[in-house]
Amino acid sequence: MLATPSLQPLPSLTSTSLEAMALEVAGECQTYNGRITSFVILSCAVAATGGLLYGYDVGISGGVTSMDPFLEKFFPDVYADMKDSRTSNYCMFDSQLLTAFTSSLYVAGLFASLCASKVTQAFGRRASMLLGGAAFIVGAALGSLAVNVFMLILGRVLLGVGVGFTNQAYFTGSSAPLYLSEMAPPEHRGAINNGFDFFVGLGILSANLINYGTQKIHSDLGWRISIGLAIIPATIFAFGTLFLPETPSSMIQRTNSLQKATEMLRKIRGTDDVHAELDDIIAAGNVSKAARRPLLIIIQRKYRPHLVIAILIPFFKQMTGITAITFYSPLIFRTVGLGESSSLLSTVITGVINVGSVVVAVIIVDRLGRRKLFIVGGGLMFVTHLMVGGVLAAQLGDHGGTSKGYAYMILVLICVFNAGFASSWGPLGWLVPSEILPLEIRSVGQSMGIAVALLLASIVGQTLLAMLCHLKSGVFFFFGGWVLIMTVFVILLLPETKGLPIEKMDQIWREHWFWKKLEGAEKEGSAPSAVGE
Repeated sequence: MLATPSLQPLPSLTSTSLEAMALEVAGECQTYNGRITSFVILSCAVAATGGLLYGYDVGISGGVTSMDPFLEKFFPDVYADMKDSRTSNYCMFDSQLLTAFTSSLYVAGLFASLCASKVTQAFGRRASMLLGGAAFIVGAALGSLAVNVFMLILGRVLLGVGVGFTNQAYFTGSSAPLYLSEMAPPEHRGAINNGFDFFVGLGILSANLINYGTQKIHSDLGWRISIGLAIIPATIFAFGTLFLPETPSSMIQRTNSLQKATEMLRKIRGTDDVHAELDDIIAAGNVSKAARRPLLIIIQRKYRPHLVIAILIPFFKQMTGITAITFYSPLIFRTVGLGESSSLLSTVITGVINVGSVVVAVIIVDRLGRRKLFIVGGGLMFVTHLMVGGVLAAQLGDHGGTSKGYAYMILVLICVFNAGFASSWGPLGWLVPSEILPLEIRSVGQSMGIAVALLLASIVGQTLLAMLCHLKSGVFFFFGGWVLIMTVFVILLLPETKGLPIEKMDQIWREHWFWKKLEGAEKEGSAPSAVGE
């Protein structure tokens, strides 16, 4: 049996010694031993099921809000406007109460993620995911039994709590994507982490298929089934998390349990020779424990690249317009002249394209790298935003309709948009923030990222239908402009991270043409101390 490295007690550290430790962790990159084991695959599959829940709840809302019985029961004013030929095509769904139903998931998720950060630090990634699964179950049950708008939105809020806890532990101080990044071998981290987004896409597709079937019931039973079926994946997720192991990084960070961490690392890598990776995890853990005030540390100049990327990637992801299209694509399709059934069938088609594109991303992300996917996907989204906006401006006025040919052209363009997003900003928006943060600021950095993502998603969700009413086709030019900005940002300021171990990620900043200037400037002066006294 190979000897296990010892975990030494931490001495009192200054900011200078903390930096020295961080630099030691980020030294020369080396290849770790191990392989993808069945244990890793099963653990990551259960964790990624959180994406299935998230995707289902996002997809189901857009479908039920286009069903006549649902609108007639909870949003009679919207239903009346939809039937009134005097209402503008772009304004028939403009209702703050309707958008509150949609955006309340993200508002609740924002506040829940802040609480989840403390739970994750105290009890681990698994505890956060378990609580999130329980919230999903209660929220789905309450929503499916709703008899008034208050009960409906309360159920939606509980679903948001589930999103906050399951996502915080990953996409954000973290559970699922972060859990996936810590479990995966470095050379396969992109593919395994992107499995989370595959499950998100699968959840959206499942919701679209169910909505398409239940809208044929033509009664309240249809939308109740759509909302209530979320209980099934929520139960699977909550039950599965009971059997999830903690990651070696989490064990060392929270409990100092070096022996258990070593055994777990050997189990997930399928080899006894894990000393190189274990040494790096221990060194990163020492840095993390020395950093007792991570919020003060992350604002230091040397962590400026990490902070900027951790915040801007989630921000840009929301500003692609994907939240608008995912939530409201059935309403957009109805706006351009497709009927209730055709609009829901169209979302099924876009869902299939979405899942297929994620599969492509899983296959190629660790070969081509993150930057190329970001740039190609950004280019596709930019062009399609301009084309959809142009078609609507030329063919769809306030009244009357557009030909079926142009309606189907918009459907094709939105499919292309989904392909571009699902192969780039979709999966990489989870992956990149989860892999670039060093352990000492990982929890706080991820929490800040999820707060930005949920805040922006709630704002976009709440304002999109009003924007569509006032800007009309210009709303697509608005999002197209943002896609251009984020693509330029990637080209200039985002370094490539493929194949690099998380514990060695700091070296990419020291080699980047722009961010290395901050590294050099940091050495000229001393940063304020934010470590233990």
